[in-house]
Amino acid sequence: MDEFSTVQQHVQAALVATTRSASALANEDLPFHRSLSTSLSAQLDRQNARLLALASTLLGAATPASESVRAAPSLKDLDSVDGNWRAVVDVVDSLLERADTALDEFTGAVRRLTPDAEARAMAATKSAKTSEIARRLRSQDMEKPQLLFENVPTNREKAPFKPLLLSKPHAAVPLATAPITSKSFPKPQYPHPYQLEIEQYQYPASVYAQADPIAYHPFDSTSATFVDTEEAVDEMLEELKLAKEIAIDLEHHDTRSYIGIVCLMQISTRDRDWIVDTLKPWRRKLQCLNQVFADPSIVKVLHGAYMDIMWLQRDLGLYIVGLFDTHYAARALGYPGGSLAFLLKKFINIDANKQYQMSDWRIRPLPQELLDYARSDTHYLLYIFDCMRNELIQRSNLSLPNQEGDKLADVLYKSSETALQRYEHPTYDYELGQGPSGWYKTLARASAMFTNEQFAVFKAVHQWRDEVARDEDDSVHYVMPNYHIFNIARELPVTRATLSNILHPGTPAIRLRADELVGVILGAKEAGKTGPAMLDVLNQIEPHKHVSSKVPHSHSVAAYVPKPAAQAGDNGVRSGLPLRSATSTFWGAALKHDATEGQRRALSTAPGLSLTVPMPALGATVFADVTEFEASGLGAAHQVNGEDVESVNVAPEPIDDEDEVVILKEMGRKRKRDGRAAAITDGMASQSDEVTLLEEDDETRQQRAKAESKRAKKEARRAARLTAGASDDAALDEQPFDYSSAPSILNPPREDAGAGAAAAGRRRQVNPHAKLLDAPKGAPRNPAAKERAGRMATFRK
Repeated sequence: MDEFSTVQQHVQAALVATTRSASALANEDLPFHRSLSTSLSAQLDRQNARLLALASTLLGAATPASESVRAAPSLKDLDSVDGNWRAVVDVVDSLLERADTALDEFTGAVRRLTPDAEARAMAATKSAKTSEIARRLRSQDMEKPQLLFENVPTNREKAPFKPLLLSKPHAAVPLATAPITSKSFPKPQYPHPYQLEIEQYQYPASVYAQADPIAYHPFDSTSATFVDTEEAVDEMLEELKLAKEIAIDLEHHDTRSYIGIVCLMQISTRDRDWIVDTLKPWRRKLQCLNQVFADPSIVKVLHGAYMDIMWLQRDLGLYIVGLFDTHYAARALGYPGGSLAFLLKKFINIDANKQYQMSDWRIRPLPQELLDYARSDTHYLLYIFDCMRNELIQRSNLSLPNQEGDKLADVLYKSSETALQRYEHPTYDYELGQGPSGWYKTLARASAMFTNEQFAVFKAVHQWRDEVARDEDDSVHYVMPNYHIFNIARELPVTRATLSNILHPGTPAIRLRADELVGVILGAKEAGKTGPAMLDVLNQIEPHKHVSSKVPHSHSVAAYVPKPAAQAGDNGVRSGLPLRSATSTFWGAALKHDATEGQRRALSTAPGLSLTVPMPALGATVFADVTEFEASGLGAAHQVNGEDVESVNVAPEPIDDEDEVVILKEMGRKRKRDGRAAAITDGMASQSDEVTLLEEDDETRQQRAKAESKRAKKEARRAARLTAGASDDAALDEQPFDYSSAPSILNPPREDAGAGAAAAGRRRQVNPHAKLLDAPKGAPRNPAAKERAGRMATFRK
């Protein structure tokens, strides 16, 4: 302790001397002394360089200890000091905090907090290590394992997907070896190999019985068996056959593969966990697991099994009979969350570490962190299944008809429907953009509006991306993100330099095939000049979504001629649906979509009309509802060039200007229109300045009469009050006013003390200056504004 005090005194004395010297130099006029002596100026420059170098060295040595600074600030001159001053302050603050913490620990002031500090430091180190591992595991620059498969994917399959099964264990009917057609499958397709077995499946009695959940084994005291040989698969299969329930999960990779790859399969029983390597060249030999997966006596528990069912069929030829999906159970029970992480937190009270979820599962050998993460997805799942099954049974109400209250039966039914899903090869539809990889859903979600050329470029680039992804066996998003396609469609680049500027930074496929992509854009741009419009194509797909009215309409001058409906076999898609409105918010009812050319020519050439588009006659029928005119009988039919056209002319009633009472409030109020009130003379059509006043309807007259009656009653009450006041004034005038006995207004007399609270309540306090506060107030002053010379900033603009 004495030695530390001695060192502290020496350091403090040196620091005080240095501070005094720096303050003394700062008080001197060094620029003036520089101008007097060139030698002094040179010495000052050398000392400045030396001090800056020492400061930079010290900052570099202290920066690793600072958590707030990533790179050491470099001090080369005065400007660099000013520019990096904040970083210098951060380093100094960090050093001071560390020194203060070290002194407190040395003196024992915070000795009791040392274990927590060490724990935090260890947690921070572990978190940094975990982040680095996660970053490394997301790396996708490795050789594609699918190139070594016995059956390398081609991504060009045109025929229907044929199940990979070579045999069918636990079969109720033999395996179908040829495609079939039916009402459900108009095109030739292979049926689901286990469709009948799943539809007729009866779950074991243990699923419907409530029992205590079977506890899981501690995670830390157990380990998973990594299965990467055919012998290990056979050993695992023998143990799985003895189980009553098994939990299954998959880890999938879909970035460097067009259709995706199943990389791992986790399987757990009540006592053991297995992790199966599904990237082996002999991966299709895992079909032997159908002896367990299709066994009706074994319940297969999965969470969110929709895509897992597809992947098992596509890559491994595996099918599941007796599925229980815990995701549907969570929804049936009304949980606020349906993810596996939510269930782990609810039933196991552990927080799932989802940072490895997006890792590249193709890495071999797998790090221990990934093995633990994969095992945790199935290790606890059977215990969660027990808890949720009991809760489903407890919360079911079997007294309701049609099994509406049987929550367990509902979950089992939805699980069976999921197990019946079939995988099919992805196809690309260039014209309508249908299918999982089509352009329609991407364009519909973006709500973009393209011209004909932009729309043609969008479709062409989208198709080019799909073709490149199939050739390179990469996902379409790895080849080109969606926003790149939209940027190309909007900008229409025609040179490689322009394309690079728009798509910076580009993907490897774009950089290697930039010239090819520019050629696609140029060809699509030229074809788009005569190509279909975007809205016309979209309305062939979903007419009710993109048509703005129930009645077919068009914005063009030429009448729209409806096209025949799609024939059978066109998937019910209708083409040629128009895009026009049946009514106009300005002109009223527009022409019918089936109006003849003679009607349009007669109306467009009517006397006094000079219009750029064909318009109907400007009569009352234009501005009123057609049904109201038909009901009132005001419509009259006449012929124009042999065609029947409805119109009506209502002659306005003469108005006496002398007797007319104009009320501004009534004129400013909105009134409803009907057929009789909307009649306008032909003078408006001829752009005349004369406007004919409209006849009031019954509703307006009733409102006017009501207002007049109310006004008359108000005048009568006012007259009565004036008459009463005049009689009182007359009575007061008969007696002269006595000023000597009148009470003072400024100093009213006090009430008697015996009057009590009632007299105090009636006492009136008069403030002769109260009216002074009724003056209008000025604009509020802006407190943030400052007065400046030459301009006024008192009030806000």
